[in-house]
Amino acid sequence: MTAKRRSKAKTTKIEPKRARNLSPGTVKYTGKKVTTITELDIIDYSKDHYHRFKTNDINEAFNYEDSTNITWINVNGLSNTDDIITLGNHFELHPLIQEDIVSTYQRPKIDEYEEYLFIVFKMLHYDNDRLNNEHISMVMGKDYVLTFQEAEGDVFSDLRERLEHGKGRIRGVGADYLMFAILDAVVDNYFSVIEYLSNKVELLEDKLFDKKEDPDIAEEIQQLKKEILKIRKAVVPLREVVNRLEKIDYTIIEERTNKYIRDLYDHIIQVNESVEIYREMIWSLMDMYMTTISNKMNEVMKVLTIMASIFIPLTFMAGIYGMNFDHMPELHLRYGYYYLWGLMILVFLGLLWYFKRKKWI
Repeated sequence: MTAKRRSKAKTTKIEPKRARNLSPGTVKYTGKKVTTITELDIIDYSKDHYHRFKTNDINEAFNYEDSTNITWINVNGLSNTDDIITLGNHFELHPLIQEDIVSTYQRPKIDEYEEYLFIVFKMLHYDNDRLNNEHISMVMGKDYVLTFQEAEGDVFSDLRERLEHGKGRIRGVGADYLMFAILDAVVDNYFSVIEYLSNKVELLEDKLFDKKEDPDIAEEIQQLKKEILKIRKAVVPLREVVNRLEKIDYTIIEERTNKYIRDLYDHIIQVNESVEIYREMIWSLMDMYMTTISNKMNEVMKVLTIMASIFIPLTFMAGIYGMNFDHMPELHLRYGYYYLWGLMILVFLGLLWYFKRKKWI
């Protein structure tokens, strides 16, 4: 009987988040943002030169290999793995790097190679009150930076504007500063995400103490818990990445860029502290919610208890004179019925006065 019951039991199939049973270096996209066309956004610049164009032809990116300028190649779309392999082979990227580029569940990290640095991080932003977490990979060489993202749309619009109009020092420095600027744009956007999250927490706190009950509060708190965990998974490892980036001795990272990386580390520390603060606040929201529900339940039980306490002696008296005995003197009184009502009203008013004096009602 037990075996039959087990055979009929329903099982839920959980799809693995990571590609399994594949050899190391296998390029297999694990995300959900499937794109039919891989789009390249290429910016080639120097102090006195700027050129930007978009293309769907991977081979267009190879024309800037011998350029003396700095080239930023941003790849939108990771589901076309053949394009990623073609681009990776051209820039002699290790197969393990190509695998991590399309593995969207890869933890933020930094890897050092002889000719380039490889960095993985997460780009966070709210879209219609929903937190989106996008996988970003970056390869920095001597005179180029490659960035790979799952779909079109990012937080680099201000950076592109600075490059186009030559604002600041970015056009006059190397690829290492461009690498810093990209990471800085991502970290600065973390502050916007944290600010948006803080507004959601404050609104939810107001709902908790509102007299009008909202049955969806528990679900909203649970959603906030998921969001803060998602943010924390992106921020905490990136702190380790920037810390290591600050300390490595790499020839293509100039000393002046290290100063900006140290400042970036201060920013990521600040973001991390904010995340921990709001994490504790969100965790406490559920306790506040349960306390509020308990207090409301206690108020209901308090009213019911007072009502029961009032009617217990009245029920006792009604029970006494409801017995069918012949020899009960009070039953033969002419005004016994009214005397009983009077006594019951006096008991009722006396109990109300007593409860009022004790401040129970």
